[in-house]
Amino acid sequence: MKIHNFSPGPSILPQSVFEKAAQGVLDLNGSGLSILEVSHRGKDFIAIHEQAKQLVKELLQVPDTYHILFLAGGASSQFFMTPLNCLPQDGRAAYVDTGSWSSKAIKEAKRYGQVDVIASSKADGYKYIPKSFTVPSEAAYLHLTSNNTIYGTQFHQFPQCDIPIVCDMSSDIFSRPVDINRFGIIYAGAQKNMGPAGVTLVIIREDMLGKANRDIPSMLDYKVHIEGDSMYNTPPVFPIYVSMLTLDWLKDQGGVKSIEEINQQKAKVLYDEIDRNPLFIGVAAPEDRSLMNVTFLLKDQALEKPFLEMCKQIGCDGVKGHRSVGGFRASIYNAMPLEGVEALVGAMQQFEKQMG
Repeated sequence: MKIHNFSPGPSILPQSVFEKAAQGVLDLNGSGLSILEVSHRGKDFIAIHEQAKQLVKELLQVPDTYHILFLAGGASSQFFMTPLNCLPQDGRAAYVDTGSWSSKAIKEAKRYGQVDVIASSKADGYKYIPKSFTVPSEAAYLHLTSNNTIYGTQFHQFPQCDIPIVCDMSSDIFSRPVDINRFGIIYAGAQKNMGPAGVTLVIIREDMLGKANRDIPSMLDYKVHIEGDSMYNTPPVFPIYVSMLTLDWLKDQGGVKSIEEINQQKAKVLYDEIDRNPLFIGVAAPEDRSLMNVTFLLKDQALEKPFLEMCKQIGCDGVKGHRSVGGFRASIYNAMPLEGVEALVGAMQQFEKQMG
């Protein structure tokens, strides 16, 4: 039986990437060595690293005024690295609170300067993206979380403002085109759309650097990592390798514009069923529904366990919602084929017949 992996992360990657990565573990490019043992300063990995950077630039149309870093520590490390490097001690930053991850970013940023939470949907269970807010022009940056994995909401339009936007794109990077020039920093954990857990992509514009006026430990200093080309210390070699393979796969699919169209199609199939099926109801405000993480509930919560059992029987894995909110969540990242979404829709329709 084919298993359809709806896990929110670490998540599904393309089958061809799994196969190439497995071969690389056994023998990297006919070298007789595994990717797990090659030197990060050897020619084989240097070529991989350069190709990964070039693919990021190409897929997102990143200008030369930006630096591309592959760092360890997860996106959660960027919650404090961003203000540590970019928020002056006497400065202020603006944050929009749209879920658990933005809330954690706010907590970390408060260690380094004044943080203005200019909008929040917390009081309403993070079911929508705030829209009517004013961005203070004196703030060093505006921090956003583009897609909220737990709650199933997503910024479909980024706010217009005169200050740099810093954006956590962990769960929707490479899923759609973005105007990179509107962002001072984009960061993303790899384990949704780019690769396995263990590496974090950071895209940072040159003019974001050198403004904090504080002593920064070397391992947390963007400038140190830029000068070392992400190799100040030993980088996460295998996750970078798999990320390169995934980005290469994405290029072969036609790039982010083509994958966006596929993602829209997949999401429509699933949301249409949620709205049609009398047993289920969507969680997120319709205008803010995520194309990556689809959250929904059974109107009769007593039926949750039987529905999850049906999902298991037909091979739909990882559909259970986050422990903090319950219900169901189907993560339909780039590598999820339409076939997987149709299998879940089939389970919902079969469950409707049984319960009807």
